[in-house]
Amino acid sequence: MLVTEFSTEVVAAPERFELFAETTGRSHMRNRLRSDDQDDFRAKMRVLDLGELQVSTMSFSHLEVARTARLIRQSDPETYMINYFLRDEGVFSQAGSDMTLGVGDLVILDSSRPYRGTVHAAPGSWSHLTLQFPRGLMPLPEKTVQRLLTVPIDGRHGMGGVLVRWLADINARAAEFTPAGIPTLASVALDLLASAITHRLEAEESLSPESRRSALRVRINAFVEQHLADPAMTPQTIADAHHISLRHLQQLLAEDDTSPAAWIRRRRLERCRLDLANPRLNARPIQAIAARWGFTNPTHFSRLFRAAYGMPPRDYRNLPSAACANRQLPCAN
Repeated sequence: MLVTEFSTEVVAAPERFELFAETTGRSHMRNRLRSDDQDDFRAKMRVLDLGELQVSTMSFSHLEVARTARLIRQSDPETYMINYFLRDEGVFSQAGSDMTLGVGDLVILDSSRPYRGTVHAAPGSWSHLTLQFPRGLMPLPEKTVQRLLTVPIDGRHGMGGVLVRWLADINARAAEFTPAGIPTLASVALDLLASAITHRLEAEESLSPESRRSALRVRINAFVEQHLADPAMTPQTIADAHHISLRHLQQLLAEDDTSPAAWIRRRRLERCRLDLANPRLNARPIQAIAARWGFTNPTHFSRLFRAAYGMPPRDYRNLPSAACANRQLPCAN
């Protein structure tokens, strides 16, 4: 497991802010930055690499951040960033609304949408913790996540608290894990995030029918992601687990122009694609990867994968990232 440590104090004071901007532009995403301490910007960062997911902690005293439409056009990693404020206070704006955030708040940012914020923190200690991952891995409908871009989530209690404690624990104990455990750690983090969002939706004092429907859809998404490896999972078992009819489940997914079976298949194929693009798993047989995500028939899996991504799984595994980009295929870096 890769852990990277960074401090601006490795260079002279006048160069520190520029080094920080350059480093975070690579490790997270490019933003326009400014600070009251720009002449001598003291910051540190610790990044834990979980494959497609990244957990990081940062420390600084003051920072203004802006992700503009121009920066998005120039480069967009298409990721979600979930920030947990350890000792910060500040204001963020995205999707046309302002959020006042304090210690213990979680906030979701979308790299594809402009945002800006101002953060103040006590120097010398970790100020916030960040979970970053490609949007395609979020086990929730995009329209649900977009609703929460302007809603602080409590990271001190309930499922939000469980998520934060999990991220803090694996960050602190990174040296104890091996690369083989990375997929499990990443999967648990995503499941906990989905549960935290679900509980946030359900915590509304008065849920409208639309909100109740969204909360149900979030629970169903989380259930499916947790059981993708089980080949016995069917649309009927999903409906039964949530005490709804199969027809109700079909109606929920029809809103996204898909069916339960097609949705399960697509999520399983995406998990297989990510494993095939992961160099750490090059020694794992393709058949084992397919079986891990619920495909028991290798021939059937190969046919489905070719239909979804335009080539057999073996060819996809051997295709360089640059070639994937040229073919407009999804690739893992």
